[in-house]
This record gives sequence, C-alpha cells and structure tokens, in this order.
Amino acid sequence: MIKQDFDNKTRKNKLVELQTDLVVCGGGLSGVCAAVTAAREGVRVVMIQDRPVLGGNASSEVRLWALGATSHMGNNNRWSREGGLIDEILVENTYRNKEGNPVLFDMVLLDFVKKESNITLLLNTAIYNTIKASENSIRAVEAFCSQTSTNYVVSGTNFCDATGDGIVAFQAGAAFRIGQEAKAEFNEQMAPEKENTDLLGHSIFFYSKDVGKPVKYVAPDIALKDIKEIPKYRSIKSKDKGCSFWWLEYGGKMDTIHDSEKVKDELWKVVYGVWDYIKNSGEFPEAETMTLEWVGTIPGKRESRRFEGHYMLNQNDVIDQVEFDDAVSFGGWAVDHHDVEGVYTTGASCTQWHGKGVYQIPYRCFISKNITNLFLAGRIISATHIAFGTTRVMTTCAHGGQVVGMAAALCKKHNASPEALKTGKLLNELKNALSRNGQGVPGVAYAGDNLLESAKIEASSELKLSEIPANGDWLHLERASAQLLPLCKGQVYVADFKVKAEGKTELLAELRVSDVKENYTPNITLETIEVKLEKGEQNVKFEFTEAIPENQYAFIILKKNELVHVQTSKQLITGVVSVFNGENKKVSNTGKQTAPENIGIHSFDFYTPLRRPEGQNMGLAIQPAIDNFYATNVINGFVRPWIQSNAWVADVNDIEPTLKFSWENNRIINTLTIFFDTDYDHAMESVQMGHHDSVMPFVVRDYEVLDADGNIIYENRGNYQTVNRIELTTPVVSKSLTMKFKQNESGCPVSVFQIIVN
Repeated sequence: MIKQDFDNKTRKNKLVELQTDLVVCGGGLSGVCAAVTAAREGVRVVMIQDRPVLGGNASSEVRLWALGATSHMGNNNRWSREGGLIDEILVENTYRNKEGNPVLFDMVLLDFVKKESNITLLLNTAIYNTIKASENSIRAVEAFCSQTSTNYVVSGTNFCDATGDGIVAFQAGAAFRIGQEAKAEFNEQMAPEKENTDLLGHSIFFYSKDVGKPVKYVAPDIALKDIKEIPKYRSIKSKDKGCSFWWLEYGGKMDTIHDSEKVKDELWKVVYGVWDYIKNSGEFPEAETMTLEWVGTIPGKRESRRFEGHYMLNQNDVIDQVEFDDAVSFGGWAVDHHDVEGVYTTGASCTQWHGKGVYQIPYRCFISKNITNLFLAGRIISATHIAFGTTRVMTTCAHGGQVVGMAAALCKKHNASPEALKTGKLLNELKNALSRNGQGVPGVAYAGDNLLESAKIEASSELKLSEIPANGDWLHLERASAQLLPLCKGQVYVADFKVKAEGKTELLAELRVSDVKENYTPNITLETIEVKLEKGEQNVKFEFTEAIPENQYAFIILKKNELVHVQTSKQLITGVVSVFNGENKKVSNTGKQTAPENIGIHSFDFYTPLRRPEGQNMGLAIQPAIDNFYATNVINGFVRPWIQSNAWVADVNDIEPTLKFSWENNRIINTLTIFFDTDYDHAMESVQMGHHDSVMPFVVRDYEVLDADGNIIYENRGNYQTVNRIELTTPVVSKSLTMKFKQNESGCPVSVFQIIVN
C-alpha cells in the first residue's frame, strides 16, 4: 500500500534523466530511419515520439501512403524507389502486408525500432523545452509522457529534429522560414513576385466499408450542412476512401502550427458533411449498405517551418538535375503545390509539375547552419518553398533520415561535428557507408573497400538478350506502347514484333532516347519507320538505321493504332520494362506535360509502366543481341539500373547459375553484402493501394556461398529482401568464393546488382 499525507508544496512528477549519443526527436518515417540506421552502426539513440505509434503521416492515425520518386509509377523516373533502410521497410511491409493495412504497418515500424538494442524508444512523449549548451549548440531536451506521468531530460552529443514542425530547432534558435520566397531570391520562376506566408494545408482522411445491409447515418451537429460549399463536391465518389480524399484540405491561410486544432475542427466538419452527402443526398443509392468505419483524429500536416542549412535546395536544382559533390540522397516526386484555399478553392486543388528525371539532395541540406550539433530530417530540411513541393513526401524524407543516422555514426566514430562531414575524407566515407547500405543515389557509386576488385570473376552464364518470347496476352495499341531497353552506343538495331491486325493498316515505330542519358524521358526521336500490315497475325520487322548515340536506355515505340494488337511476353527480366503513353490522374499525368511559358518547367511525353499482373514486356526479337548484363557489373558500384542495367543477369535457361571469385592468394573474408533486385520500379505504397506480389518476382530467394574447398559458409532460403548483409561468425580464409543461386518460380533469370566482400 502507498499512502501519502497532505503536502503543502507542489509535488513533482517522476523524473528520468538519460544521456545518449543521438537524440532523435520525432517518430515519423524520417525519424525511424535516422534512429535505426544510427543504432545499427553502434550509436546509442533515444527516440522521442509524441504519438502512441510510429510513422507520422504514414501511421494508422493518418493513413497516408508513403511515396517518393516513383510517384505512383506515374512519371518518367524508372527504377527510382528510394533504397537503403526505407526500401527494407517497404519490402518487409509488402511481404507481411501486401494488402496495405495501416495497423499492420504500425507494427512493421515498431518491430524495426524495437529489435535495435541501442534504441530507447519513448512513445506518447512530447518535447516541451530545449536546453542549450552554448549559443550554437544543444545540451538536452525536456519531455513529458502523458501515459506514465514522467518527465524526461534527455542529453545528447547530437540531435536530430524530425518533428515535422521543427520544435527543437525552433527552440534552439535555428534560422527558419515559413511561407514562400520571392522569385528573385533564388531565381525560381515558379515562385511569386513577392514573398508571402501562404502554405499547404492539412488533410483528414476517412475509411468506409460495405456491411451488406442497410445502415443509417445521422450527421453530427458539427457536420457541413451545405455540400455546395465545396466547389469540387461533384467529383465525390462513394467508393473513394482514405488518400483518395487528399483534397479535403484546409489551413493554408492559417498558422499551421498554432492553429492546428482549429484546422482539425474544420476538417472534421468537412469529412462528416461529405459522408452525410454520400449517405443521405440520394445521389449514391449504392451507399445504403455502407458505413463510416474510421475518421482520422489528427490531421496530416503538409507544411509549417523549413530550416536553413548550409545550402538551400531550390527549383533550379530540382528541374535542372544539378549534381552535387556532397549528394547523399535523391528525390523525384513532382513539384507539388496545393491551392491555399484547400477544399474551398474554385480552382485546381493542386498543380504537379514533373521533372524529366530524379534530382540529387546534398548533405548540407540536412545540417543546421546555426546549431552545430543539430541535424535536420523530414519535411523541415533546407529547401525553398518551391523545392519543398517535392522534397516533402515521406519516402524522400525517410531516405534523408538514413543520411542523418549514418552521419551521426561517423560523428561518433571520428569525434567530429556534423559540419565536418561536408567535404573531404569524411564526406567520402559517408557516401560509401550509405552506398554500402543500399542508399543508391543515382550517379553516386560505391567506391569503398571491396576484395572483389582484385578477384578474377567467372559466371556460369551471362544473358545475351536476343529475344523476349512472345507468349503473353495481346496488347491493344489503343495508346502508344514501348519497350524500354539498355542499348549500346554505336549499335544499329533491328526489332521484330508479333502483331495482329484487324484489317489492312500501317504501323509506325519510333526509336527514341532521352537528351540526358541518365534519364528515361524519351524526348529525342532518332528514327521513325512505317510498315504496312495485312489483316491477321504476322511478324513485323523494324530495321533501324540510326545508331544509338550513348550507352543508355532507349525506347522502341509502337504508335497508337486501334486496329493493331501486339503480343506481350510472360518473361520478366531485370532492367527491362514496357512503358505506355497513358494517363495516371493520381499524379496529374495526362500522357503529356505541357508547361506554361516562364515557369521553368519542361514539356514532354510520359511513358510509364503498368502494375503487375498487367505489366508485361512486349514480345520481340532484337539484333544484335543486347550484351551488357556482365558478371563484372557486380563490382561497378551501382545497385539499380542507371544508364545501363548495372546487373549481372544469368541466361534464362541457366536455372542454377554460379558466380566464382578467385584470387592468387588466400583472402580473409569477414562480411559479404549482396544487392538483389526487388523491382525499384514498383511503387510500394505502404497503405491502401495493395500489391499483386508479396515477394518481388525478380529477387533471388535461395542461394549459398562456398569456399575454395566446397564448404558452404553461408546459405539463405526464402530471401525476399534487397540487401543481404552477411556477418560471418568466424572469418573464412580462402582463395575463392563461389555463389550458387537458384532461379525462382517466376522464371525470371537470376540477377545480382552488387556484391561487396571484406
């Protein structure tokens, strides 16, 4: 029994004081990636999250799908899903939860954090004060857990603000901005002539379901009474739910930090009014058996403060794809800005202007220019309002969170400040450490130690792609359709397709490439060929005469013809995909981007893939055979297609292929890191969308590693992850390593992007 007499003094809550290497403030995807990355590198981390679950806007409290450069597969950024830890998380979620249940995604994130012994996780704990050690550094943060009535003082060497509103950076005195910069400051053509305080607003989502029997709905008094107050009300569909209602947005003209509760109240009014319209207006008879299953209790917030780092990313960096010496992350979502009036706008709810390819984000954007031990992560990184329109999305933010976690580890290792990693050897070490963990920044190759650099490399086979067998469905050319292939400089190709014509007609084919060899926007037409077709099935040959100008991806495009079908293929191949000049309304893709003059945005055609099971290659024969799927690709430093496939791909008929690495003398082997193909072209939305595959069909499931004497030193059965990190319990001394792989049930040839041995 506990009994206390009256105390004439104010009692104090329980106080817990913690000392750590890195304090991660905020538990959204960027905070999770920062904390887990640092912890895996031996950094002691305290992670403070003011909500009961992790994930922020991706959690079950908000239920926004996590996306980034893949943009719902609606742009020209091929193989652009963010790599590293956020890839590992999304692949794990797809394996466990391909239907996209947001509650299960909460548990995926919690598992990732809980399994790290170096992380002390404080949920339901809100930071309310920041204590400075000096004018330019932080000593500690103070926080309160509402569930345990416990106060915390958490001291650290370095701090990461991933709170969304930047509460720690704000209290520490770091320079920040709210609103829109004037056009002249960064020469951004999309920016307004004069600066202002207009922002993107909040959204609240809801889920509905059909229960199979009539359900009545009596709207609460707070509900919007006149649906016509929402100019876009006629676009409401009864079957829409969750993120499909992203445009139920409000607060862009308000203080999105201090007025957040007022914004939430208005959004509740809108949501319950929208459901009243669906249920009781008579416009949706199918809604009679539907019920309102869930409504968000906190809004998903888009924008508030942005903090100034040692560099501010701007529109020109994004659109011109500027390369940075300190590139450590990348993005590719559209420059996506929303009308300040939100749900009440009479105009377009948002504008999304896509770049022709992905862009790099420099390390300097992730460190405060004022506070020496403060990292920035998530939507508060150093970017202008225009650039923020693309950097703000969650997997781009999470990718940057891994940068922070790895940088914090190097700070501890070298007793260095975050700023010390901006240049020189420490920057190179950071980039290699990130690459080693699968960060996969386009244009940034792994250049660290690798015993395979000095090894003789032998493969049981290498794919020489002369045919993608025409054994699939018939594809109607109701839109221009293309096969995207990694072609070789100076080569002249002949392509043969199997088609079916409903009558005599002409079929046009185009050979296109991008003006920037790293991109997948087909804006340069090398050649156009027209052939005559007879009615019925036939093979059609396109004999191109123009040589490919660079080693790069090229498009063989069959133009729209309503009378023609082309046979597709069931064969999947790493680094090869079909794309289509179609629409993707989720990302403002209508087949062509036609940009107004004087906003600094390019106009071009979209050629985008289909999701499986519809997404099939086009059957074709090609000569000369595409011969760049070499075994030596596994040491070229790249972990995804970029300019070329960058993968070793075995012959399709080699169902148990091998790679052998040998040296003249014995080598001591401690670790192996193998990078497999989990289809970086597939947007693994975390919730709501659902996915056809729980395991990507390209990934190697079963393999083993043998030493020179034939002893199995490691084996894996049932792999589904991208990066396999193998820490041998006992170092192996051997003059060779042989890796035996097994082709999986999809029939996709075995492929490996990268192997690092130390």
